[in-house]
Amino acid sequence: MILEAREISVLRGERRVIDGCSLAIDAGQAVALVGPNAAGKSTLLRALAGLLPTAVGQVLLDGRTTSELSRSTVARAIALVSADEGAPSPLRVGDRVALGRYPYVGPFRSGSAADTAAIERAIARTGIAHLVSRPLERLSAGERQLAALARGLAQEPRVLLLDEPAAHLDVGHELALFRILDEVRREGVAVLAVVHDLQRAAGWAERLALLSGGRIVAEGAPAAVLSSDAAARAFGVAIRSHTLPGVSRPFYSFD
Repeated sequence: MILEAREISVLRGERRVIDGCSLAIDAGQAVALVGPNAAGKSTLLRALAGLLPTAVGQVLLDGRTTSELSRSTVARAIALVSADEGAPSPLRVGDRVALGRYPYVGPFRSGSAADTAAIERAIARTGIAHLVSRPLERLSAGERQLAALARGLAQEPRVLLLDEPAAHLDVGHELALFRILDEVRREGVAVLAVVHDLQRAAGWAERLALLSGGRIVAEGAPAAVLSSDAAARAFGVAIRSHTLPGVSRPFYSFD
């Protein structure tokens, strides 16, 4: 496994937000992290990225604990894209994307041709070339989200962690985003995304991990997880699977 959490717990003050979580992801896998509000999903991603310390347990990158690796080593391997990083700013889009190369370039150094090429690929892949000279504060929320994704892609990570990547996107841009995630996954990148829309999560990911009360309470194939008693308890609704003739994937209703 590229990235693995082993029985980790994370504290925020005196509160145990993550409580004994284990989760692993390997090259080319697509995993959707789902769960009710305040379940600890964002905190878990930040711990996996090495941005929050664990009170108990370990996060491992290629079998080595992230705590024993340099920050630049972790940052080159793991990119975290959060919805809140797209806040308005006078920074221009091209400069925001270029920040993805910071783990390679560092401060006060000019990027190489390889850095420039990585930035250009990320901009092209997310379709934001027409926005590169525009300040972030002049973008829509959805455009800022795409700029944030481009920054993560410019990092050329082996693991891409995304916190509600489809937030603020209309249906067309949402479909495009998940196509991009499928592309990078086919190139061997491990993708773990917090997905609020359960139907979208089930249709995209090969595996769901259900987080509730700071714990992974169900994990596996989407249909198995969503039809579980654990999912019904976590979301407080009955989740039913339905199939239609000629449609390979089930759809779900909630009541």
